[in-house]
Amino acid sequence: HERAFATMSQDSKRPPVAEPRAGSDVASSNRAEIDSFLARVKSLQANAATAGRLIFALDATMSRQPTWDMACQLQAEMFLEAGKVGRESGGAALSMRLIYFRGLNECRASPWISDAGKLAGLMSRITCQGGHTQIRKVLTDARREATVSGVRALVYVGDAMEENVDELCGTAGELGLLKTPCFMFQEGSDPAAEKAFQEIARLSGGAWCRFVPGASAQLRELLRAAAAYAAGGRSALVRLARNSQGATMLLGQMR
Repeated sequence: HERAFATMSQDSKRPPVAEPRAGSDVASSNRAEIDSFLARVKSLQANAATAGRLIFALDATMSRQPTWDMACQLQAEMFLEAGKVGRESGGAALSMRLIYFRGLNECRASPWISDAGKLAGLMSRITCQGGHTQIRKVLTDARREATVSGVRALVYVGDAMEENVDELCGTAGELGLLKTPCFMFQEGSDPAAEKAFQEIARLSGGAWCRFVPGASAQLRELLRAAAAYAAGGRSALVRLARNSQGATMLLGQMR
């Protein structure tokens, strides 16, 4: 199964910025970079291909095995919910990119997958291993994909945060400019994770929600809501909120 995933390096984020030459206009150079970035953002906002593209990221360190198994079962329901939205409102079919990290320095991403069975097969062959969080790599990959071809949303499921929170927040802010909200679903009550996840969600225009360890019903509601948003945008989430507590929780935070 490893062939189906691409290894993600720590610094696959942005090209290095060259040192300015003596006498160069640094302010003009920075202004040009900002204008270029904003131009890409504007083009992506009008790109319909963004709809239906959802990055599904999971912490696969050792403590996560029970939730990984649960996510394997629930991911198919994300496709089903997105398909329902598509039939009802002409929204896009769901295409997911799975990202997971585990061990000392392993972080992998699948290609875009639009078949629930294929994604389930990939996930079923992955086991959790001890290690530290690598959320920075997840956010960096999301930023790159959003810049290249657009991503409607990022869903992250985890229970810890062991990185520099300011670096994570910087990338989250860029995802906000790219209109890629992060839905940060926290298992348990680790205070460091809670603070970081809330800030990542706020800066990206997404939402943070906590679920009780092992609570498949709670996680199912949250994943269904995220899939509805990915397929049909805010209007689809509003419709789902009529009978879904998970959708209501997300809407209450999204700006």
